[in-house]
Amino acid sequence: MHKHPPFARAAMVMALLACLGLVACGGSSSSNDSSNTSTSTTTQSTPTAPTGLGYSDSADAPSGVTAFVDAGSTNVRGDACHATLDTNAGVRVLKGFLDFWSPLAVNGTVYVDAGSSAAASGTCAAVATSLWSGIPGTSPDGTVANSSVHNTNITYVQTTTANRTSSQALAAFLDDRRDKGYSVTDGLGSLTSIWRTGAGQSFSFTIGSDTATTYSDTSKIDATSTTTYTVTSSIGSTSSNLGLAVAFMNNVDSASTEPTKRYFKYGRPFRWNTNFGYTVGVVPALVQFESTTPVTDGGFPSGHTAEAWRDALLMAYLVPQRYQELITRAMELGQNRIVSGMHSPLDVMGGRILGTANIAYDLNGNTANGYYTSAVKQAAYNQAQSYLMTKTGSSDFNTLNSYAHTQQTTDTSADNYDRFTDHSTNKTNFATRLTYGFGLVNASKAGQSPTVPKGAEVLLETRQPYLTAAQRRVVLKTTEIDSGYPLADDDEGWGRLNLFAAADGYGAFNGDVSVTMDATQGGFYALDSWRNDISGAGLLTKLGTGTLRLTGANTYTGGTILSAGTLAADSGSALGTGDVYIKAGTLISDASSQLNIGGKFTQLGGTLEVDMNSATQGTLKIAGTATLSGGTLYVTFPGSYSPAAGDSITVLTAGALTGTFSTITVKGFSSATPTYTSTGLSLKLGSKSST
Repeated sequence: MHKHPPFARAAMVMALLACLGLVACGGSSSSNDSSNTSTSTTTQSTPTAPTGLGYSDSADAPSGVTAFVDAGSTNVRGDACHATLDTNAGVRVLKGFLDFWSPLAVNGTVYVDAGSSAAASGTCAAVATSLWSGIPGTSPDGTVANSSVHNTNITYVQTTTANRTSSQALAAFLDDRRDKGYSVTDGLGSLTSIWRTGAGQSFSFTIGSDTATTYSDTSKIDATSTTTYTVTSSIGSTSSNLGLAVAFMNNVDSASTEPTKRYFKYGRPFRWNTNFGYTVGVVPALVQFESTTPVTDGGFPSGHTAEAWRDALLMAYLVPQRYQELITRAMELGQNRIVSGMHSPLDVMGGRILGTANIAYDLNGNTANGYYTSAVKQAAYNQAQSYLMTKTGSSDFNTLNSYAHTQQTTDTSADNYDRFTDHSTNKTNFATRLTYGFGLVNASKAGQSPTVPKGAEVLLETRQPYLTAAQRRVVLKTTEIDSGYPLADDDEGWGRLNLFAAADGYGAFNGDVSVTMDATQGGFYALDSWRNDISGAGLLTKLGTGTLRLTGANTYTGGTILSAGTLAADSGSALGTGDVYIKAGTLISDASSQLNIGGKFTQLGGTLEVDMNSATQGTLKIAGTATLSGGTLYVTFPGSYSPAAGDSITVLTAGALTGTFSTITVKGFSSATPTYTSTGLSLKLGSKSST
């Protein structure tokens, strides 16, 4: 790389000033890749860095509210002191259901009392067993508080079961009968069979009275018939190669849905057929498993769904490379509870909310069993990562991440066939199942300020380890759904969390955001992507040696400062609409269109890498003034676009341009001649290089 000595630079300036006013004539130099060193054509002042809002956003836990992560142990039944809305954390987190259904009360109070009683304890009066029959419309019963929502809820199941295919029936049957910790491993995709083997998971079934023949081929199950099947499966063994991970998933505390079922006393959807004229059809092979004691078998919330969420979130903690796919699988299992005819949308939404709160309670280490210590969490995480790396031949976290997102088989019946490869489809399905199309059913509660439950940030602890706990709370705050949807308005905000969106980073910069990524720590510290469409008036400052990729249609206005490491702009609006200021590090423009800079562009040092996939893709279009005070320009052609020697390429255009780069390198060319104009920079390419 050749750099001009001081006396040569002075001569260049004089020559440049003679060319069409202040328009540069250009220059060139040679190396294996093209390289150019030049100085500014004009005397320039360095613009000041964008200042953003001058403060950070925060997400304090709601005040005056008993947090589930502090009181999860009260989610019990058979305890007179924890049998009401005010005294049971599980009931409290699902209190939004009372907007649609009024459970059977005793002397004006609803208790955790269906099918069970509770002896007096201290000052807590005894709770008698409820007289509720479990059959809707059979007196005594609760009452529908919102007929429109209730009818939509049961009709959704009626329509879904009427249009159920045989393959959907099979999926619903398996999710009903198998251990949920076995089912959700589907979300591991290419890692599924490795995990199942390492954990010692098992699945088999027998048909009818043929107990001597055990099958593991699900094609032999016809869930649309009434054949009797006995299914067995296991989440795994604590003595297996993944024994710590299995124990990690087996030690959840205070996670039962029974207390809430026995408080809300809401019938399963097929039980509304008898007295109300609905025609919900249970999967034929599951009819044999319908409980004969409906009083202890309420529909809200779905226990299978809650269990799936608990298992998926714990697995996602250990394998954050598949975080979104695992929780998408948990959502799918909830949908399969509707397909089966066993549960309604509100049932599975309640199961998701309660299951999520339960795992936050566990991972915060407040459990009565004292299991989830930092040491236990770290050991289980290390074992899972190490085992999966070894079995896949991966050298590190990010190599494993690449393997985990590479389809390893085209056999759709194989355990490790990945059904969740399409991020956009996963995102859409997840968002749909957050609300099940109910819309804003409570207009008076819509539009409330976001609220994040105490301790919820632990759910992103391994997915976004480079963020502080306070920052992860803001991520949850800026990605949650609106208030006013069914079950969304509990006092803490569990019903509003959108963990899929949260895993894609901030949804808005409502304060200034400084993110420090230390590549030496590996994993997401070294490389992560924020894929949301980021709004807000805040400033983004990238610090640390790691790489952050921005892929959304971003509209934040506070500007962007790159101080260290790498910031990759993977969409035309990745950097929002404000100023962009490069102090050091590397800014990569890898957009599939031009990269639009809505304000000023300033480069004091570091590198601007322009990845051109066409004559315009990846190039910069700067609305304001571009100020170049040195630094490096590096141009590559990573795709099929391949300009020829002698071609001129436009790298950037601006409202105005001052200054030059210190060094210009074009990969694959031995030389390039830059032409700086008052509004842009183009390069005339020399001969092709051998590298």
